[in-house]
Amino acid sequence: MRLTLALLFAAATCTAQQSLDTTKLISRIGFGSCNSQDNPQLIWETISKDKPELFILLGDNIYGDTKDMKELQRKYDLFGSKPTYQNFKKDCPVIATWDDHDYGANDAGKEYPKKKESKEIFLNFFNEPANSERRKHEGIYTSYMLEQNGKRIQIILPDLRTFRDKLCVAGKDEDCFGEYEPCKDSTKQMLGDEQWKWLEQELLKPADLRIIGSSTQFLVDFNGWEAWANLPYERERMMQLIAKTKANGVVFISGDLHYAEMSRLERKDLSLYPIYDLTSSGLTHGHSCAGDNKNRIHGAYMNANYGFIDIDWKKNNLTMSIRDTKGETKITHTIPFSEIRF
Repeated sequence: MRLTLALLFAAATCTAQQSLDTTKLISRIGFGSCNSQDNPQLIWETISKDKPELFILLGDNIYGDTKDMKELQRKYDLFGSKPTYQNFKKDCPVIATWDDHDYGANDAGKEYPKKKESKEIFLNFFNEPANSERRKHEGIYTSYMLEQNGKRIQIILPDLRTFRDKLCVAGKDEDCFGEYEPCKDSTKQMLGDEQWKWLEQELLKPADLRIIGSSTQFLVDFNGWEAWANLPYERERMMQLIAKTKANGVVFISGDLHYAEMSRLERKDLSLYPIYDLTSSGLTHGHSCAGDNKNRIHGAYMNANYGFIDIDWKKNNLTMSIRDTKGETKITHTIPFSEIRF
């Protein structure tokens, strides 16, 4: 009864949304993060002109920051009521994961007391089906496999909040450098045991291209803000898992920091192909400066932006780009499929 009432409530508060057809192979994917419900949502009109076949929200989809679930719902409703977003999702499927602010509290992890209630609001807002596996396990991690004519795109959306241990605080907190330091404790986790087991099974599935949507940056080397770099043993575990499973075609997209950049890292010691991470943030606002990142190969772009992936199935490559509020390209990089293969 509780689930039925929740779904009825969601149907009453969410406008129509285009569903994702997993039997259709797509070639144009948009993505972004850090979307303040209090700001104008004009960027959706610009993104629409690029005609994406899918859009991935990578977290901070609203700025909730509350333990009051009525207030959290109100903020989701405010975002959902924006005409530009309503029009956008009628024509383009939207899938999502969360980050700290839509999870419920700044930089929060597994200690956040309202994570179950917040999860229900999140899933209802994004019209998650009643029989979805996301509703059956703790956290919101999920994946999608799009397949047509023997070609496959796998989209993996991990949950970096529900199971994450507290970060290690250094005490430093500046405009361009955050307060955290890499944790030396190898037992601290980002994903949790069950999610790691699930992820390994996902990476064993055959796919031509795998897009992992991380709510925080995967490849930034270290700048004091939230990122996989704060839990270096977890990032290393991810690298080793990709190598162990021989998962071809992995690229990361990420958000969180209110600027855009592309990072690249080679791990020849693992016999691993180069890993890329394109960060797009934010949809409604930027930042004044970017922290250090020795793995950065493009950027940083400091104003409002969105990410885009163009897949050329004939040439067997993908072009990852960052575009501004006018749709002009600010960062671009083409990756041949052959470069991200074992």
